[in-house]
Amino acid sequence: MNLFWKKFTGKLIPTAKFEALEAELKSSLIRYNEVAKSLELEEYNKLFHEVKSAAFIENKKVLQNRKYKDTEEYRDTRKFHKLENSAGIKLYFQVLKSKELEAYRAFEATPEFEDLGDKKKVKASEKLQELKKFERSKAFKNYTRFHDSYIIKEYEQLKSLINSADFQKKNEFWANAHRWHTTPEYAKEQRFYELAKNPDIVFFINEKPERFESIKHRKEIFTEDFNWNVIDKSRWNIGFYYKNKKMIANHSFANEKQANNSGKNISVENGILRISTKHEKTTAKAWHPVKGFVEQEFQYTSDVINSADEFRVKHGTISAKLRCAGSINHAFWLGSDGKLPHINIFHFDGKKIKIGNAGKEVMDGVEIKGLNPSQFHVFSLQWTPKELIWKINNLEIYRTASNIPKEEMFMVLNSFIPSKKHGSSGYFEVDWIKIYDK
Repeated sequence: MNLFWKKFTGKLIPTAKFEALEAELKSSLIRYNEVAKSLELEEYNKLFHEVKSAAFIENKKVLQNRKYKDTEEYRDTRKFHKLENSAGIKLYFQVLKSKELEAYRAFEATPEFEDLGDKKKVKASEKLQELKKFERSKAFKNYTRFHDSYIIKEYEQLKSLINSADFQKKNEFWANAHRWHTTPEYAKEQRFYELAKNPDIVFFINEKPERFESIKHRKEIFTEDFNWNVIDKSRWNIGFYYKNKKMIANHSFANEKQANNSGKNISVENGILRISTKHEKTTAKAWHPVKGFVEQEFQYTSDVINSADEFRVKHGTISAKLRCAGSINHAFWLGSDGKLPHINIFHFDGKKIKIGNAGKEVMDGVEIKGLNPSQFHVFSLQWTPKELIWKINNLEIYRTASNIPKEEMFMVLNSFIPSKKHGSSGYFEVDWIKIYDK
């Protein structure tokens, strides 16, 4: 597969941009989940349903647009003041409080009250004349007209109503042209608008949660940032892994040009692991398929490390950011207790990048062209019970349903030079490795 046009057309996203997008997606998911559980969002949703309801909108419309003249409070107040300013009612209450009425009522309760009907007696008595004069007065006639009348009862009822604290509060409210701003509903509306501008809530509302589908159930189960300097303090072992612990792990092969150098060619600087392949002569143990272990002279040194004792994985996504240089084979692969299964997540043969799954007779995979191996790229393997899927950065490269491993596998990083290859100095660098569960 040639990735030149994939890069040219933008289908293969550059590594820095890919990492930035992955980091943004991860941080956005964390933020989205935090906001989803926040009290502010809960309050916003509650207020949204209330403020946007038909009842709330109608009530707001009434409170804003209703004229004071259309209220009962206005009508009751106006009617009361009309009665209060009535000349007849004013005169009624003047008479009601007068000494003349008091004297008349007192005399009315005596037997002599009948004398007011006798003209001779009235003519003969100054007191009766005064009482008779009051009885015939306009003021007294006005009094008798209103006394115990419906209109006075209505006046007293309105007076009591208007002087009540509850009525005065309502009347003041309706008389205020800006009454809406004094209501609890207005306060709720303003709080809703405030929350609607909250950056977290704006983010949550505008976010498309479906874009988190690929990672929302993903759990990081292994992270290697290479923040160590001594391999003994890491989760890696030097050499190859063998189920039989008596087997020599740190060795080379007779058909290779490099000696694996007991971890001396492993270094970590600024959080990047480097396996250096050096042009230097040395003598080391090499495995020969006929002779077994033999001492052999090598022209190069390099190294190999594995995670077999510390970490193995079955299913999930294994990703590594790496690069390499030199006419050297560099590989990041998954191994098992036997020769198979064997999965190459990344293999550079000095010219081309290869990925694939080894069978008994053939490697099920693909060669990659048009990709500069000296630049960092993220190589990933998605391993499910049904298939294996390889990706470089965001782009799917290959998938297969053949020879799917059924056991846990461990990671191996190594550099080597086959005897038929000319060889050179070089390096294999890994910035990080991350594994997510299935």
